[in-house]
Amino acid sequence: MLIAMTTEPEQQNGAGEPDAFGRLWTPHRMAYIKGENKPTGPEPADGCPFCAIPAMSDEDGLILRRMDHAYAVLNLYPYNSGHLMAVPYRHVADYTDLTPEETADVAALTKQAMTALRAASGAHGFNLGMNQGSVAGAGIAAHLHQHVVPRWGGDTNFMPVIGQTRVLPQLLADTRKVIADAWPED
Repeated sequence: MLIAMTTEPEQQNGAGEPDAFGRLWTPHRMAYIKGENKPTGPEPADGCPFCAIPAMSDEDGLILRRMDHAYAVLNLYPYNSGHLMAVPYRHVADYTDLTPEETADVAALTKQAMTALRAASGAHGFNLGMNQGSVAGAGIAAHLHQHVVPRWGGDTNFMPVIGQTRVLPQLLADTRKVIADAWPED
């Protein structure tokens, strides 16, 4: 992840006029904005990353835990450090189409994730949720995934609100190791 911040007091704004603002550049976000790693269609063969990740090593896929019917993985484009997802292996879009076993594994991974995130990072609370369908905000609507976003008092400051930028204190590989090491045993 490349973050460059310029601190000169007189810089040029987007129109080329000098101003007193520093700039925090986060070019890695452009991949998300341009739809990198997004499927080209609704089928697994259309490039679904949630179908491809299980074939990777845990480290390369940022997988935290595998169960029989679902796995937990860090989000490549996190809202907060430690933002992860519980994902069924089966390519299914709607929560009501999950089998009882898939539902149980997604629920168990969500509970385990909360325990691990409290132990690893002292999370004060969580946002949990599924966006069902692209109109509901699902970035990858064809493959269901449950978000687990750790929260801390004061974690929403001016950066995401005004600067529309998130500051993450750790590389994803390091975050994966810390959380995986704190994951509770089955």
